[in-house]
Amino acid sequence: MSRSTRRTLGSVTVQDVARAAGVSAMTVSRVMNGGTNVREDTRKAVLAAVEKLNYRPNAAARSLAAGGAAQIGLLYANPSAGYLSQFLIGALETARRAGSHLVLESCEGEGEAAQAEAIRQLIDAEVRGVVLPPPLSESQTVRAALAEADIPWAAIAMGSREAGTLNVRIDDFEAARAMTRHLIELGHRDIAFIIGHHNQVASAERRRGFVAALEEAGIDPAHAAIEQGLFTYRSGLDAAEKILAGPNLPTAIFASNDDMAAAAVGVAHRRGLQVPGDISIVGFDDTAIATSIWPALTTIRQPIADMAEAAITMLLRRVRERPGQQDASEEEVLPYELIVRESAGPRRR
Repeated sequence: MSRSTRRTLGSVTVQDVARAAGVSAMTVSRVMNGGTNVREDTRKAVLAAVEKLNYRPNAAARSLAAGGAAQIGLLYANPSAGYLSQFLIGALETARRAGSHLVLESCEGEGEAAQAEAIRQLIDAEVRGVVLPPPLSESQTVRAALAEADIPWAAIAMGSREAGTLNVRIDDFEAARAMTRHLIELGHRDIAFIIGHHNQVASAERRRGFVAALEEAGIDPAHAAIEQGLFTYRSGLDAAEKILAGPNLPTAIFASNDDMAAAAVGVAHRRGLQVPGDISIVGFDDTAIATSIWPALTTIRQPIADMAEAAITMLLRRVRERPGQQDASEEEVLPYELIVRESAGPRRR
């Protein structure tokens, strides 16, 4: 099949036109949609590239130009299935209510090449904005690629803030401090901690909250058993095995998410320990696994679906703003809740 035939069949993308004209994909979209905030020489360059490549906008792009539904991309790579399912439920429902189309794209690796390819797929789909749940909300590669394409994005639990960014989060520091205080109030002073993935700011904030609560209670954090996790069940197994292999067992374990906490409960049971009789174990997020195991987990309820809703709402508002109104940063901090169940109890005597 010849190149001209492939182009006739619509394989030419907005990104191809952008490269040929030496502009961003969003600039191409503005020209095709009749936008006025484009220099005349830029407009001519884009239209020349459109004619040369025989580019035809797809149906979604034509609908958007006519004032139809905006296409919003969602790029995900979260290792916790429970977190991701709640996030997708919130995102899909919000997009449906807003009359928008949600384009899902999975990032199949942690490297820059995989992230760049995932962004390219979304750009080729001609999305008007992108939602970035963690850990991709922390990726400089992803954020730089979207900035280059002039596509706005909304992040979940982003650490470093930049001009014009949109962010939704909870106060991970205060939430972790509240959970640690709860264990201390139950009489626990020898508390172990499983850290979340090192590529997420939320992991560091939860550890910081854990340490702060210990110090407030006069407990030396240097004596606490702290192991690295990756927010996966497997990493929770490995971390809990290390914590419970020593001669001096802690009386409680605080894991940075429910998957790792559930894994710690499994390790404790395998070692003949009663939960919470011999050891209390708590988690974070309040995903489905928290109430699928026995005993049910005491955990921090993070409003994951609500965070997705807030991010998409903010992003749609940004997409529909006039040029010049898109430089302001915006952040929404949603409330967390400490959920007390059966996995934590008074310190063993």
